[in-house]
Amino acid sequence: MDYNDQLFAQLLYIFQASAMQGMGKITNPVTNTIERNMEQAKQSIDMLEMIKEKTKGNLSPEISRLLDTSLSDLRLNYVDEANKN
Repeated sequence: MDYNDQLFAQLLYIFQASAMQGMGKITNPVTNTIERNMEQAKQSIDMLEMIKEKTKGNLSPEISRLLDTSLSDLRLNYVDEANKN
């Protein structure tokens, strides 16, 4: 993985962590508590979907798989959390 792919992967992880935090799956690193904000989670997932659309055909196969896997995981978790209401 080249340097730009590493940076891109870090960007994806930032949005993934934000979504997981919004779903209450991981703690907020600032408050060290579980905080649920489904709108924040949805916005982070939407941002990843937009990144996927805007970078279509321009990603390495490895980064493309990482993005697809992240989105699938986040969508499944989002549906699971949304159904808990």
